Amino acid sequence: MRNKTTRIKSFAERLVAWHATAGRRGLPWQKNVTAYRVWVSEIMLQQTQVPTVIPYYRQFMTRFPSLKALAEARLEEVLACWAGLGYYARARNLHRSARLIRQNHHGRFPKEQTALMQLPGIGRSTAAAILALVHGQRHAILDGNAQRVLARHANITGWPGDAAVRRELWRVAEHYLPTKQIAQYTQAMMDLGATVCTKTRPCCVQCPVASDCHARQIGCVAQRPQPRPPRPRHHRSVVLLMAIYHKQLLLERRPASGIWGGLLSLPEMPSVAQALSWLQRQGGVIETVRRWPPRTHALTHCTMQLVPIEVSLSRRIAKIKENDNFVWQPLSATVTGLPAPIKVLWQQLQRARSTRLSKT
Repeated sequence: MRNKTTRIKSFAERLVAWHATAGRRGLPWQKNVTAYRVWVSEIMLQQTQVPTVIPYYRQFMTRFPSLKALAEARLEEVLACWAGLGYYARARNLHRSARLIRQNHHGRFPKEQTALMQLPGIGRSTAAAILALVHGQRHAILDGNAQRVLARHANITGWPGDAAVRRELWRVAEHYLPTKQIAQYTQAMMDLGATVCTKTRPCCVQCPVASDCHARQIGCVAQRPQPRPPRPRHHRSVVLLMAIYHKQLLLERRPASGIWGGLLSLPEMPSVAQALSWLQRQGGVIETVRRWPPRTHALTHCTMQLVPIEVSLSRRIAKIKENDNFVWQPLSATVTGLPAPIKVLWQQLQRARSTRLSKT
């Protein structure tokens, strides 16, 4: 019978050997590897799949090719480059961390896990991934892919967000960690979870560690890891104000925290009546009001019913003109940095106005 040490070594060796022939190659962050490039990719890959991330990553690297470039940029530029990727706190944390590294670490990316974990948006697993992939340091990771592989191989029950379950996952992650080829092992763990040990339809016949996978042995692969217990889903209804004066649209900078934090968006109001009343209090003279069909936008824990109203003004709103939170943008312009549903509305509004003009 094999002893525990042999079994652990076998797990890591099989993973690394599999990765040498079947692992993912050619991902943009695997070229010209630096801590900065890996860091950005790890943050983008939080809660987002690789195919979605790749074009955003390339765009981000073109615009901010170095930590120095990111630290010197305005937050609005960073958010504009991030627009459409979602979970905007990640972009704000990247920008803030870049400035903290410039301020506290002389612009050099820290090489210690504790120092990395003090930066916004970098937790234990992200710090471990950066140090393992870039410097080969011996740290275990526990991203979504690793959680799934370990929960199945060791048959760990429960939802990974539960503190006790997470402690057990970390224990197993440290237990399986090899003493060499750390970068290869870390990438192999990520790749196995992303391409073979997937959330749905895992391909166990292609898995290099399937022979001693406990969940497979008892036939419960699909039930590991266990899902988050259901929780109430919130519903919100908001009126989106499309106020237009002389072919210009009014936009508002959203608060730094919360949904679409820091992005330009349409002003939100509780009701149509309150939207019109607000415009009049600001000195606007309403010419026409068009109510658009409501549309639904699903967020992670909330479903929003968006109720757009198009309001043409015959007089510009003088009080808003001086407020830094508001900006008038030419309706014909191509504006970047808008939340995805607002960008769609902008484009639809452009087409609707153009069609009306062509009919007059």
